[in-house]
Amino acid sequence: MSNTVERLVRAGVTAGVRGLNQISAAVRRRSAPHPYLVGIHTPLATEYTLGELAVSGTLPRELDGRYLRIGPNPFPLAAPNPAVHHWFTGDGMVHGVRIRDGRALWYRNRWIRSDAVAQGLGVEPVPAPPGRVRGTVNTNTIGHAGRTWALVEAGTAPVALSAELDTRAYENFADTLAGPYSAHPHRDPVTGELHAICYAGVVADKVWHTVVDVDGRVVREEPIAVQDGPCIHDCAITPHYVLVFDLPVTFSMKMLIAGRPFPYHWNPAHPARVGLLPRHGSSTDIRWYALDPCYAFHACNAFETADGSVVVDVIAHDRMFDNQFDGPDGSRMIFERWTLPADGTRVVRNVLDDAAQEFPRCDERRTGQPYRYAYTLALNSTPDRLDTRLFKHDLETGIRAAHDFGPGRHPGEFVFIPRDDETAEDAGWLMGLVIDVTADTTELIVLDAAHFTAPPQARVHLPHRIPPGFHGNWISTSAVNCEPG
Repeated sequence: MSNTVERLVRAGVTAGVRGLNQISAAVRRRSAPHPYLVGIHTPLATEYTLGELAVSGTLPRELDGRYLRIGPNPFPLAAPNPAVHHWFTGDGMVHGVRIRDGRALWYRNRWIRSDAVAQGLGVEPVPAPPGRVRGTVNTNTIGHAGRTWALVEAGTAPVALSAELDTRAYENFADTLAGPYSAHPHRDPVTGELHAICYAGVVADKVWHTVVDVDGRVVREEPIAVQDGPCIHDCAITPHYVLVFDLPVTFSMKMLIAGRPFPYHWNPAHPARVGLLPRHGSSTDIRWYALDPCYAFHACNAFETADGSVVVDVIAHDRMFDNQFDGPDGSRMIFERWTLPADGTRVVRNVLDDAAQEFPRCDERRTGQPYRYAYTLALNSTPDRLDTRLFKHDLETGIRAAHDFGPGRHPGEFVFIPRDDETAEDAGWLMGLVIDVTADTTELIVLDAAHFTAPPQARVHLPHRIPPGFHGNWISTSAVNCEPG
């Protein structure tokens, strides 16, 4: 479909196309089970409120806050059609563990109250700004400007959560957000601002560099010219630049009409490039760097070098959303360092580690600065990408350490929590969820990051399985307006 025709379709008959999508989806059938609806991915059917959780080991008494993790969990009364379901489109469910004084005070899980979930639960819709749909939000949770937020990309507004994880409202950051938002903002540790590259599913020719200040108000929404409606999941920042990953996964009208709820597809005709946008510049100021076709969901960190080059470390996939429609595909997902040379126009790619891995994290006090340690989740080639290991990369020595949780124990993304503001880069803890498939239970694990391969410092025991999800964060009580209980 030509760009002109596609623009007309997007602008003029969106409602009709969505109707075709629903009709096409309704007539599709599937005989085999959907890999993201069974087994370890079987959705939870209950919202739990559990108090005073059992702990093995010792929870650090310095920890006072909540560990939050969100992911897709289709609502049971509106079960998705397995013939067209995509993992990324499941109803959002946020999970949280409250930690204080060396105790795990509670666990709660709550569906984000989209219109579909509210209807299924028989409750009133939550507030939303005019013109914003109460759609699925399932990708990230952060604390910012004294509040807790659930996030998704492609156009749905951020969701404000209570301290107990209840959905309060869909919001536009105090009515200052005009366009879409992202699931992956990055906080500048110097200014406290959130930087994100945002896209809207119905807009093909632009994305936005959006900045939210420390008070939770949008202070910049700078449009950036693109083509084909690229799916830009993440970005990276340095003191002077924002990196824009314009890679060959783009909006597909054909997939939308065919009934696919996630209408993005590998597009080899779309040139792969990375943009270097001055943080206060416009679209015309971007310097674009070409690279061979690939895709990156996540950047770990970026920094500037003495010669004016910019370095960014990413998980690079050889391709994405190409051969199947259930979830991520591609045969390679490796840790790479991309250098955008000051005197060049092409990305220089170097492999940091060629093992299959994803969900890179670092000490976020180093965001935008040179750093030493990165933490990634080991994966494998099965549809649910399960492995039993977490990696720690020493980027100075090139040594990779592995913490293996043992047979049948599958970790998700782990987040680094520093001990205080003055300590060394790996002086702190790593925290994340680990599923025990044999017992069908979950543990919130705390590792000492400096003694990475040692047994966990603490295990918080949860009596049920939390399905694999997307992103989690530690949100300290001092950072948000969180009740002390």
